[in-house]
Parts: sequence; structure tokens; C-alpha cells
Amino acid sequence: MKTILAVVGDYYHPEQAIKAALEKAAAAVSGREEIRLRYTSADRLAEGLADKPDAAVLFKENRVNPQDEQVKMWMTEVAEAAIVSYVREGGGWLAWHSGLASYREDGAYVAMLRGYFKHHPDKHQIVRYEAVSAGGGPLGLAGAASAFGILDEHYFVHCDEANTNVFLRSASVDGESIAGWSHAFGRGRVLCLTPAHNPEGLLHPGMIDTLGASIVWCAGG
Repeated sequence: MKTILAVVGDYYHPEQAIKAALEKAAAAVSGREEIRLRYTSADRLAEGLADKPDAAVLFKENRVNPQDEQVKMWMTEVAEAAIVSYVREGGGWLAWHSGLASYREDGAYVAMLRGYFKHHPDKHQIVRYEAVSAGGGPLGLAGAASAFGILDEHYFVHCDEANTNVFLRSASVDGESIAGWSHAFGRGRVLCLTPAHNPEGLLHPGMIDTLGASIVWCAGG
């Protein structure tokens, strides 16, 4: 049994569809690893990490109220330190979609991720996600879809490619980007995954396969 702690949902990403994808992905890998999902809130994340779950998932941007004149951020120094310490001491971390967005580029969290969200086009397009042949399952991502296409918010990211392992790339009419990377951090593991945004994309079979494999890898399976 692997316990996965998850913080999901923000202003632009309702939690219901994210939870549905997580639960479907967990069920899909149940033959390889029994997964127990436990949800918490951002303000209780540090407390949850203290219980040493096998892995944690963050699908939530840093901005709490992005449309307001005075924008608040939820990631405190205490939370950031707790996340970095948890992973360094052996935890697994999945930064998924908006879990890469609006965090301090010079902060310890982004340094741990070795990448961050830069921008996405205003209009959603069909985005093609394809595993990198040299490392598309190189870190135990067996079962991940080799390629799939979905109508998506195409994330363009900065990634310290020289110091991580890129396993997924994306392409659309708007260009190409890195869409998935993973690496060791201390005694722990970090995996970053950029798709998906809409319920249809989140629940696409290719997305579910890749998400499930990513969860298993983060949890040390």
C-alpha cells in the first residue's frame, strides 16, 4: 500500500476533474501497486508531509486570487521548507500542471523542480504529447503512453534539461516544449508533468496511463 497526499484545485482548475483523474489513474495501476489517495489543503500541506506519505501531488498554482488587484500567494517559507525537506529525506513529489505555475523562480521549491511554467497561448489547441525515445520510460515509467493528443492549454516551460531527465515532449501549432521530466533529489524523487487542463484531457486514456506511471515512480514503485 502506497499513500499519496494530494493538494489539488485552484482558481482556474476546479478540483473535481483533477480528483477524478487521480482516482482513475490510481485504479489503473492497482495491479502493480495499491494506492491510497489522501487529500489536504495548501495550508495544511506541511502538516500532512510530516506524516511521511510515500509521495505527494501538487496541482495548484501559487496565486490564490489571480484576478484581484492585490494577489496573494499561498506558498509560505514554512511550506516551501517542509516540501524540500520532505523530498530530500526520501519523499516523492509530483508537480502537475499548475503545480509548476507562479512559484518564485529563485525559490527553493523551483530549484528542487529544476523547472517552471513560463506561459501558455490564450487559445487551446490540440497538443501532441510524445515520450522521448532515449528516456521515455527511463526512470521506471513503464506503462506510460508513448504518445497521445488532447485539446489542451499548451504549457511552455523553463527546464534545466542538463540536470534532469526529460521523458515527455509536447507540440502544437504554437510550438514545442518539454512536458515531463524527473530526477532524484537527495534521497527522494521529483517528477514534473505539464498536461492537462480540461476534464476531457485529464481523463484521456493516454493521460491516465502517464499519470498512473508517474505516481508509481514518485512513490518508489
